[in-house]
Amino acid sequence: MSLHPALVAVTDRVVRRSRPYRSAYLARLDAARLQGVQRGALACTNLAHGFAAFPVHDKLKLKEQKAPSVAIVSAYNDMLSAHQPFEHFPRLIREAVRAAGGVAQFAGGVPAMCDGVTQGQPGMELSLFSRDTIAMATAVALSHNMFDAAVYLGVCDKIVPGLLIGALHFGHLPAVFLPAGPMTTGISNSDKAKVRQLYAQGKVGREELLESESQSYHGAGTCTFYGTANSNQMLMEVMGLHMPGSAFITPNTPLRDALTAAGARRAVEISAQGKTYIPIGHVVDEKAIVNAIVALLATGGSTNHTLHLVAMAKAAGVVIDWNDFDALSAVVPLLARIYPNGEADVNHFQAAGGTGFVIRELLDAGLLHEDVTTVMGKGLRSHCSEPFLQGDGVVWRPAAQSSGDAKVLRPAAEPFSPDGGLRLLQGNLGRAVIKVSAVKAEHRVVEAPALVFNSQEELMQAYKAGRLDRDFVAVVRYQGPRANGMPELHALTPALASLQDAGRRVALVTDGRMSGASGKVPAAIHVSPEVLAGGALGRVRSGDLIRVDANAGVLQAMVAEDEWSARGMEPADLSANHVGMGRELFAMFRGGVSEAEQGAATFDLPPPLHLPQELDNPLAVPQEQAYSDEDSLVRR
Repeated sequence: MSLHPALVAVTDRVVRRSRPYRSAYLARLDAARLQGVQRGALACTNLAHGFAAFPVHDKLKLKEQKAPSVAIVSAYNDMLSAHQPFEHFPRLIREAVRAAGGVAQFAGGVPAMCDGVTQGQPGMELSLFSRDTIAMATAVALSHNMFDAAVYLGVCDKIVPGLLIGALHFGHLPAVFLPAGPMTTGISNSDKAKVRQLYAQGKVGREELLESESQSYHGAGTCTFYGTANSNQMLMEVMGLHMPGSAFITPNTPLRDALTAAGARRAVEISAQGKTYIPIGHVVDEKAIVNAIVALLATGGSTNHTLHLVAMAKAAGVVIDWNDFDALSAVVPLLARIYPNGEADVNHFQAAGGTGFVIRELLDAGLLHEDVTTVMGKGLRSHCSEPFLQGDGVVWRPAAQSSGDAKVLRPAAEPFSPDGGLRLLQGNLGRAVIKVSAVKAEHRVVEAPALVFNSQEELMQAYKAGRLDRDFVAVVRYQGPRANGMPELHALTPALASLQDAGRRVALVTDGRMSGASGKVPAAIHVSPEVLAGGALGRVRSGDLIRVDANAGVLQAMVAEDEWSARGMEPADLSANHVGMGRELFAMFRGGVSEAEQGAATFDLPPPLHLPQELDNPLAVPQEQAYSDEDSLVRR
């Protein structure tokens, strides 16, 4: 089937916008690649240090300088349920790589924090910055220059984006991402949400809440709702960085172990010493990034990827913005209903057809680029498959032709919604994104007086004091990356949802983030520029009429223009957000971070080889002028 014209138009725009940076990136990639094994560049003393502790048989292979060396970069810790299974992966990987003729070495560990643990806590203010910290830790692990390929072990929110950003800075190395899989299903997500709202209302106590949460998060593996962690897994699948269909196979099972071993062998095969050299910098290109946006939209994935995907793309010299998400969302159908966008969890999604079904449906609808490179070679069709155990190994069969449950997964011809449910909002308050796939139609337009808060704690105090039993738009500001690290404000969801359920018209507007698990309350998030960058949320006063219109893409303070322009910024004391829980160490991140729409990143695009005059600074082009006439067909 021919490609959808909107997909073509967005991709062409991304290619043009990225050209000077992508060219520079690829030139750097080529310069980093050596003839022969990478460790051949090391002096004898360097090399001796590098394999001093190796078993004799592996040491001999490394001395010969012929066998590929595979780095293991892991985000293992045993506090994150999603990452606890990685404890035994290095043994499986070493054995599989050795059997394939290579040598695997644990190159380094990277930090991994759990947003579930830190939600609503001071530690959450380190969460977003942990992504770039992980990228830097990945670079440290690979900086020994001993390796010809790498496998990356990570699942959760900032960990996979951080690992990928780090990996792309070593774009000459082939890479396979190895997931751990989701935990088995606990209590239903709707029952969990119900208890949370009852607790917010004071109708149940902490003991009942903890029991409910413990029945939901009960074992090893990823949380089973479709938040950022599981959105990561969908993106790794469609970008071709996983072994096909491996995202949602539960941990500590024979099939999971077989997939891990297969991924390790594949890393050897795609090294420069293997069958086909496939560096990660050639896998992650403009088309792969556009494919990732499409898959995110088609499955109702996490809004956090309007930050993370931008940053991951930047690491590969690819420039995307929220106009691209918005244009694609208008034409990409919603194929999955997974909590918080439905009742099912990711295990149910996998049983209904999983990632292979989604990728095939989107390819057949002309909404994905098939002509990409993946860890399996040329073409995305190999990822329209499902893994099965055969003996001790794994085989792949075509994905199911029909959905196993139409309440969870549907074909592109019969979607849950004709669009992807992610919208760009614009107005005198700035630019923001809103996810409406879980928001009922009657809640998608809210016009109500503002109640201004400078922290989530202020809002919760007002809620507990009974001062929020009204229609209002909560403006929670000074929550951007420069202010306090842009923490997720998911802890506000039960309170706001309770008010909405009681018949109040409520919405949230913030320069902060919401969790990938947040859903039914309309939330204009990532408002850019943030207040500390001169953003207009600093001008809002309680009582101002605010319009949040997800249908028309409007985010507006209904204040007379002369009054609005005359207003100054209301200051806030952020000193308490900069000390304690290690936050002092992250001052350099707060001081150097980019705006949300540029990925909230602390690193830059590759310096361009040259900049055509018409693209001397594509990031500075006013958004309303960023479209040419040929792009008008994808404008909302």
